[in-house]
Order: sequence, then C-alpha cells, then structure tokens
Amino acid sequence: MSLLFTPLHLPSRRGGLTLANRIVVAPMCQYQGVDGCATDWHLMHWGQLLNGGAGMVTIEATGVVPEGRITPSCLGLWDDTTEAAMADKLHRARQLAPQTAVCIQLAHAGRKASSAIPWQGGQLLSPEQGGWQTVGPSAIPHLPTEAPPHALTPQELNDLVAAFVLAAKRAERIGVDAIELHCAHGYLLHQFLSPLANQRTDAYGGSFDNRTRFPLEVFKAVRAAYDGVLGLRLSATDWVEGGWDLPQSVEFAKLLKAAGCDFIHASSAGVSPQQKIVLGAGYQVPFASDIRAATGLATTTVGLITEPLQAEAILQAGDADLIALARAFLYEPRWGWHAAAALGGSVEAHPSYWRCLPRGAQAAFGQVSIGQR
Repeated sequence: MSLLFTPLHLPSRRGGLTLANRIVVAPMCQYQGVDGCATDWHLMHWGQLLNGGAGMVTIEATGVVPEGRITPSCLGLWDDTTEAAMADKLHRARQLAPQTAVCIQLAHAGRKASSAIPWQGGQLLSPEQGGWQTVGPSAIPHLPTEAPPHALTPQELNDLVAAFVLAAKRAERIGVDAIELHCAHGYLLHQFLSPLANQRTDAYGGSFDNRTRFPLEVFKAVRAAYDGVLGLRLSATDWVEGGWDLPQSVEFAKLLKAAGCDFIHASSAGVSPQQKIVLGAGYQVPFASDIRAATGLATTTVGLITEPLQAEAILQAGDADLIALARAFLYEPRWGWHAAAALGGSVEAHPSYWRCLPRGAQAAFGQVSIGQR
C-alpha cells in the first residue's frame, strides 16, 4: 500500500486522532460568511470536501474576534451566534459524508484585516467602506499606501490570548477533531515573529525570544485549555532578507514541541510585499523536511503539490508526514478518489456515490475501492 493511503496517528493528551490517510484539505477562505456566521455555502462546500477522500478537512481561517477577520465576509467563532451557525452547518455537512476528521484554523489577521474580498480588489477597507481599525505588533502598515495598524498594548495582547482560548473551547463544543493556530501568511501571529512587521521595543519585540513570546503565549494558553490534537501553521520564511527564516522556524518549532504541539503545517511568505518567492513544484517541501528532521514533530507540507505520484514521493523520501492540498481540491473535489486510483489506495464515500465508478473500474481505477467503515 502507498504511504499516502496508510493511516497516521496524531497523539494528544486525550488519546489522539487517527487519520485514515495522509491527505489533508488545507484551509481555504471562501468569503461567504455573514457577520462571521457560516452559511449554506459552507454546508455545500464542507459536504463536498468531506466526500473527497481526504483523511482530514480543515475549516478556513476563522477569526477569534470580529476585528480578526481578513474581510467582513470571513468566518468567526467569537460568540454564541457564530458558534451556533458553525455547529449547525458542520453537523449537517457531516451527516452527508463518511467519517472524516475535521480541523479548524483559528486566526487573527492583524494588520491584514479589514480588507475587501479578493475579487473586489483585496485592498484595505476604510470605515466608510465597512472596514475597521486594524491592529498589529507595531504601527507599520503592510503596504506603504495603507493606514497604519494600532500597536497592541500588553493588556490588549492578554485579551487576545483569552479570545483564542475561548474560540478553542467553542470549537471543541461543536465537535472538531483538531485545532490549527494560524501563524502564517502575514497574519497577526506571524507578524509578531517577523522583524519586518514587529519593531517593538518592549518584551514582545527585538530578539528571537521576544518576537516568539506572544505566539507562544497564545499556543500555551490554548494548549492548557484544550486536550485534543493541536498544531500550528507556520510561514517558515518571509522570502525577504532580514525577515523571518527557516533556521528561526526550526528553533520556534522546538519551543512549540516542548509546549505540547502535535503537528506543524509548514507554509511560507505573506508578511511583506517585498517577498521574492522561488516557485516550483513542491517548493515548500524543504521547510517541512527540515522542521521534521530537527524536531521529530509530525509535519504537513503544502504548495504546488497537485499529482498523486508527487505526493507519494514526498512521503517516501521522509520529507513530511501529511500532504495538504487547497486549490487542487477546489478544482477537483474528488482528488482523493483519483489519488487512490493512481496509487492503489482505498477511500470512503457516501453510499449514494457507490455506483458512480465507470464500467471496467477495476482496470481503470487499479485497486481503488469506495465504501463505508
């Protein structure tokens, strides 16, 4: 059997989570929330992804406070109303799919919040346009043409730690199987790590220990409140000289492991418009590989991984434990089925789909089978 279709156990303090295979649907913003609430779009979207053959599906970046959303149309989990909406849509979507693990990404966008949705320009919105005052480690805007964020005070940092904890408790109540903290792509926790965004002169800025202090406080507080599988998505490099880089990421991952981290989802970039990314198939795999080798943590790799044989080769080389895909699943929601066909794996699907295999499927699909536990 291929490694992509072998189970993986993610340990946690309450026994852990066993994934049926190594395929993860990465979090993908849909910009279809209303006042932070999940809608029928999410019911349809999650139902499709949960039927796609992945071992785990990750719910998109979910704001822990209203001001933490990337756009006014992003999801949130900060009060009883947003919790009830997500619980309803997730429960109903799971009734329409085989048993598949669900992870949620808890996030705060920091200075990249209050933005228009991508197909409306993606630029910072003014209050007159429905936007709000952004916050960050320092009063430095993401783009020089934007209004600067408010530099968070120590008390405001404490309040945000509490907001992450409360959102994690809400996520646990609605039945998610794992939580991923968003410390990537230029959002708030990543902003604290990067000297490009963090130029504080107090205990939260300057040295490596100071720049990692707030993200670690958030992680440790959530870890203390949540016994399930808990990981973190990390931008392993800013792709800018003088910014956050891979050696710092490795050291940060060691601190996270000591704090009880169960997995690292290694991505990159997003904190600076000066980034110079060297794109190519699997271009971020070395980040996951180095973090895995140095820490022994379960690692997820992501980015321009589109073909089953490519995913299998990454696992066979020992460069990662999990393969995350995002756009590939939007384009082909049954990506996991096709990967199983190519690699001789097995996936599950709702019984309504069992008759969909083409004639001669045993030959055309290799050893793939579709069934239910």
